[in-house]
Amino acid sequence: MSDPQQTAAAPAPKTNNTKRRTLMTLIVLVIIIAAVAYGLYYFLVARFHEATDDAYVNGNVVQITPQVVGTVVSVNADDTQTVKIGDPLVALDPADSKVALDQAEANLAQTVRQVRTLFVNDNQYEAQVALRKSDLSRAQDDLRRRMTVAQTGAVSQEEISHARDAVRGAQAALDSAQQELASNRSLTSNTTIASHPNVLAAAAKVRDSYINYARNTLPAPVTGYVAKRSVQVGQRVSPGNPLMAIVPLNAVWVDANFKEVQLKHMRIGQPVELTADLYGSSVVYHGKVIGFSAGTGSAFSLLPAQNATGNWIKVVQRLPVRIALDPKELEQHPLRIGLSMNADVTIKNEGGGQLGTAPNTVYQTNVFDKYGDQADAEIARIIQENAGSGHGAPGAAASAARPSKSAQASKLM
Repeated sequence: MSDPQQTAAAPAPKTNNTKRRTLMTLIVLVIIIAAVAYGLYYFLVARFHEATDDAYVNGNVVQITPQVVGTVVSVNADDTQTVKIGDPLVALDPADSKVALDQAEANLAQTVRQVRTLFVNDNQYEAQVALRKSDLSRAQDDLRRRMTVAQTGAVSQEEISHARDAVRGAQAALDSAQQELASNRSLTSNTTIASHPNVLAAAAKVRDSYINYARNTLPAPVTGYVAKRSVQVGQRVSPGNPLMAIVPLNAVWVDANFKEVQLKHMRIGQPVELTADLYGSSVVYHGKVIGFSAGTGSAFSLLPAQNATGNWIKVVQRLPVRIALDPKELEQHPLRIGLSMNADVTIKNEGGGQLGTAPNTVYQTNVFDKYGDQADAEIARIIQENAGSGHGAPGAAASAARPSKSAQASKLM
């Protein structure tokens, strides 16, 4: 009875082996398909991408520092607040600079009146020359008449001698008057009151004093957010002391630190997709590579690594790559300096350049230009009020008081 039962149970191991072989075959097929899919993905997509999560938002941090010594009397902005370009941020006590400005303006007015006197003296000296010419002509006529009748004995030799002396005296007086006229003309020739060197020197002192007076108010050089405010009311500040910073968040960029082995095919102008840890993968930023750092982070560190030491260990270096962001996307999803980013660069197009063709970026502000314009207007007003009519038009005064374009460009963002 047991033999038939053992015979019936014998085929079971064959069925299990068949199932096992089928399962292993399926696993191998899945691995092969996955390997082929990954290979296709790598050769068609992945090899044209370089990614890193070592990327951070960076931007300009515009320092607000005084240009004159003074005591803070007002602070008009605080951390996290938004300021617009030209808004007054900090005010210093203007008492000392106002006194210096008043003195410079008074000196300019006095100088204009003195120079105005020089121009008036030209007419006076010309009248003196005409008078002396008349005296000389009269003396010469007197001498001529006396010489005519001298042979008749009607005029003594003494009288003739006095007539000759009168001619010499009149000639000397004429020469003196002409020298005085020439001397005064040397001070006024080829110039006007507004362009006279003495007036220009006094105007320069007014401009210097006015600019120092205007610098008691510190404006915002750019539009942005206030950060790192350290100034307090009553604090005595000196030129160069950092008072606060302005961060324009509409012009931030990303510094992505790629490994040196990832940079072989990376070029300026290549597109980049970025995500921020702040918003997650649902918000994708689109940027482009705009430049490469001139050195690795370790080379520019405070204490650079000494690779010549005996215990040297090779470490893969990272190079900062600057990535520009789309301003419209920044407006919709603002970023802050220091936030973490994930960057993925598409390196398929290698037509761009590297270091040699990186675009130059210029940062500037014109918020300080108005100081010079206001000083010029004040100088022109003083000259016009003290020059009188007919000497130096307001337009000439303004042009004489206005500094050159290069001088205005040297004023600093």
